[in-house]
Amino acid sequence: MLEVEKINSFYGPSHILFDVSFSVGSSEVVCILGRNGAGKTTTMRSIMGLTPPRSGNVRYRGQNLAGMPPHVIARIGIGLVPEGRMVFPDLTVHQNLEVGKKPGIGVEKWTIERVYEIFPQLKVLDKRPSGLLSGGEQQMLAIGRTLMGNPSLLLMDEATAGLSPLLIRNVGEQIEMLSQQGIPILLAEQNLKFALDVSKRVYALNKGWNDFEGTVDELRKNTEIALRSLGV
Repeated sequence: MLEVEKINSFYGPSHILFDVSFSVGSSEVVCILGRNGAGKTTTMRSIMGLTPPRSGNVRYRGQNLAGMPPHVIARIGIGLVPEGRMVFPDLTVHQNLEVGKKPGIGVEKWTIERVYEIFPQLKVLDKRPSGLLSGGEQQMLAIGRTLMGNPSLLLMDEATAGLSPLLIRNVGEQIEMLSQQGIPILLAEQNLKFALDVSKRVYALNKGWNDFEGTVDELRKNTEIALRSLGV
């Protein structure tokens, strides 16, 4: 589904990602782990064309994304739930979902009614300005808005940031539910417990470099990586 091969990404003269490589298969939940500043968000931005890599390859379903602008990458089937949720605070829940609506190539076609089926709490809040929602409700809305673009691959950047343990568990349930519907998901996270609970495979970044790749069980046994890359 997604292959990232030895990408090098920069902000101006600052070299952020160094030969980063990973892959996501169909119906897989994969997590990129790392501390703040490890390069997780830059990796997501590199995939979406927001911070295009200067070298290396990003392939989606075998198609090279090099040189494609972000709106084209979104239209061919990659959806990003950004860090900080970034909902439109003055628009209602319903209006935020309408903004996200666009044709996509996902097998399943998402509608507002279908989003409300998996996030019934949003239906109750349909007419409420999104700026008045709680952090957990805004996270549901951010996911729902992205799904309205009918993605075949979902990227989620720091989905648990700033959320209480109860809401983090809720987000985990949402991810499991979406995975069961056949949507592959790539997470960028620094919450180790959450990542191990929801993922099948993990990659760890340390100062912009690949530091580990393997299964969740392999990472659980590797306390050295957990300490070096995550500080836990």
